[in-house]
Amino acid sequence: MNWHCKSINEILKTLNASQQGLSTEDAGDRLLRYGPNKLKEIKKRTVLQMMLDQFKDFMIIVLIAAAVVSGVIGEPKDTIAILVIVILNAVIGFIQEYRAEKAIEALKMMAAQTATVIRDGQPTSISAAEIVPGDTVLLEAGNIVPADIRLIEVSHLKIDEASLTGESVPVEKHTNPLHDKWMPLGDRKNMAYKGTIASYGRAKGIVVLTGMNTEFGKIATLLQEQVEVKTPLQKRLAKFGQRLAIAILAICAIVFGVGFIRGEPPLLMFLTSISLAVAAIPEALPAVVTISLALGAKKMVKQNALIRKLPAVETLGSVTYICSDKTGTLTQNKMEVQEIYVSGQLIKSADISKQQCPTDNLLLAMALNNDATRQKNGTYIGDPTEIALYAISEEKNFKKETLLNDYPRVAEIPFDSERKCMTTFHKRSEKEFISFTKGAIEVLLEKSTNELTTHGKSDIDKDKVYSMSEAMAQRGLRILGFAMRKWNALPENMTADNVETNLTFLGFVGMMDPPRKEAGEAVALCKSAGVTPVMITGDHPITAKSIAKALDILGSNHEILTGKKLEKLSIKAFEKKVEDISIYARVAPEQKLKIIKALQNQGQFVAMTGDGVNDAPALKSADIGIAMGITGTDVSKEAADMILLDDNFATIVNAVREGRRIFDNIRKFIKYTMTSNAGEILTIFLAPFFGLPIPLLPIHILWINLVTDGLPGLALTAEPAEKKIMEIPPRHPQESIFAHNLGVDIIWVGLLMGGASIFAQAWGLKTGHAPWQTMVFTVLCLSQMGNVLALRSEKESIFSLGLLSNIPLLGAFLLTFVLQMATIYVPFLRPIFKTQPLSVSELIICLLLSSIVFCGVEIVKWIRRKKRDTDKSS
Repeated sequence: MNWHCKSINEILKTLNASQQGLSTEDAGDRLLRYGPNKLKEIKKRTVLQMMLDQFKDFMIIVLIAAAVVSGVIGEPKDTIAILVIVILNAVIGFIQEYRAEKAIEALKMMAAQTATVIRDGQPTSISAAEIVPGDTVLLEAGNIVPADIRLIEVSHLKIDEASLTGESVPVEKHTNPLHDKWMPLGDRKNMAYKGTIASYGRAKGIVVLTGMNTEFGKIATLLQEQVEVKTPLQKRLAKFGQRLAIAILAICAIVFGVGFIRGEPPLLMFLTSISLAVAAIPEALPAVVTISLALGAKKMVKQNALIRKLPAVETLGSVTYICSDKTGTLTQNKMEVQEIYVSGQLIKSADISKQQCPTDNLLLAMALNNDATRQKNGTYIGDPTEIALYAISEEKNFKKETLLNDYPRVAEIPFDSERKCMTTFHKRSEKEFISFTKGAIEVLLEKSTNELTTHGKSDIDKDKVYSMSEAMAQRGLRILGFAMRKWNALPENMTADNVETNLTFLGFVGMMDPPRKEAGEAVALCKSAGVTPVMITGDHPITAKSIAKALDILGSNHEILTGKKLEKLSIKAFEKKVEDISIYARVAPEQKLKIIKALQNQGQFVAMTGDGVNDAPALKSADIGIAMGITGTDVSKEAADMILLDDNFATIVNAVREGRRIFDNIRKFIKYTMTSNAGEILTIFLAPFFGLPIPLLPIHILWINLVTDGLPGLALTAEPAEKKIMEIPPRHPQESIFAHNLGVDIIWVGLLMGGASIFAQAWGLKTGHAPWQTMVFTVLCLSQMGNVLALRSEKESIFSLGLLSNIPLLGAFLLTFVLQMATIYVPFLRPIFKTQPLSVSELIICLLLSSIVFCGVEIVKWIRRKKRDTDKSS
């Protein structure tokens, strides 16, 4: 069946017998026939390619060449040992990269686009990949069109087709069947194309083409270019690695030169220099950053925070302001009608009964001017406010599905954030129509000329209506008004200015959306972490203030700013006071951008939440754009860095905490690996200046690099968050990775490590201990193990943390210790590693010397804690 070639009448005829859409069984058959609705991806690297890529590093190639040379001149043991370690390094690198790719792939799958189709007569949300030709798709403002669709029902639909045609102005759509598929894209008014965006209105359509057969599929090759996401941290580390490589190569050249002058064998010095360079250059740092971010993002998913862009994980720790929507994020998003105002009196929801005019007209308006629906399983689909109206009207026997038979909807003017209202038209007879308008009280009162009371139509007592709505708002209720108008015929000029005038005011409802219990704790945690929470809402200022007080968002010196006042403020005037505002009420989505810019111009790092189409510019401009996973539109999700799967403010705070933990652990890994490298370099570099021979052989250097930079280093990424991680101010995004004494610590700990190793060498030579080289080998290896334990926290002692709080690191520590002992005491390994067994006294000396680094780091942390406590008390 060629769905694209069928005329609109043929399609309608096909579906006329049943308006149930496709059956699940039929959809499954078509999915097998047509394939999934997705674009073909470019060929990914195979497992073999990923493995071979591990050997492309210049230093690894040089090392392999050196191993070959060693074998040619008669040192096969060295060749075998070096090649084995190189292969092991490659395997570890491959595993790390493979895990990172799998983690990122899983995240992409979780962020897959969804669409609403009619299956078995019910609106159903499915993955866009499961859409098949013949499916009936429902489109709303904000949706990304999931396939090429012929439109059969349209209500003020406009689609942004810039991604296909380059035309920036949205195209208005209709169902005119005369437009042919061979006409230019911009002229096909009855088609919606995959990848374009519904910017206004709504529609229903039949899928005609999917996947690579769509118009978007024809230009898929231009859209499939994969751009690797590099975080600022990765870029800084890459530059640092390049500079470090030059410095290390210079040091290696000096080591080789000094050794050659002293009469050391040239091959030995060459292998030593190359091995030292390979061990010292932290080529794994960018990979470790990627792995940490990817695994951290995967962990965040379990906490309902879906990271769409890896840099967000790193930058979360820099957030200073979290600007959050109120509804559903700070509150439960379970609106309930508490009270109604009708005919001059307030009525509790429990006391509402089906009465004669005007209560029945208000309930009728609630039911009909409503886009919420109920599924077969009893769950509601739609906006929380409309669901509350749907539920209360249904509870009072005004069932929407039944009423639509008598009052079918024939037209509508969708909600607009500027108008702050929505109007639907319903047919009562051939010559009688009725429109219902709902929206903000102040807007409806301006549009209304009279009020419906128990005595019929009368003048509106606007002062009374305002005072009653204010009283409701002060109790934390959300106010929504309703009005109606009767028509003899549908107006030809179906515009808001023409339709939403001369209305009859029906009344208003007060709804409650209570704060989330966990939101209060999250706000308190924000404040202790130096992060300022800001509420942005379209609700009434008094309603916003009520919720803000309950959550302790409203500070004593902070004020509430409304959208009208914000509009009048120049950006310069606004910037002067923006840091003193914690609540924005009656704000249009477009004004969020002004708030972000003002905060950023004051040097703040802003996280901004949003769910609508109009929120997309703000989400893109924010340092961290956060979309709502439940209520958010596809456009907002595409523009965001992070998606809240539960629309919960507490999830944002948890993500900030996790982001800080991940960044801290990356710093710990950098500190650990750089300190280890510094220890190795200084040991070999300084020994000749003390008149000592080369302390380590190439095999020793490579072994230490393998066992210490491998599992123990990676286990640091699993370190739990510091106890007071949310009690410190956010870090500046441009702050150096070596800030807060990290660079200083690398130098002095490296010197301490090198000093302990050289002391072991000098002591062994002076006292005539034959296995002095094995002692240096052991001291250097175990010093790094002591260092990794001490580095678990930059502030707390290992004794307060406990050894069992990071099981992976403890396991890596014990495994490394066992492996090191094996190189000394297992007979067949000693010739490979050129070691000699140590006596009990020699081993004790090695353990004591290697513990110096651990003790030194712990002592420095104790001194810094004391100094910090003294500074606080003073």
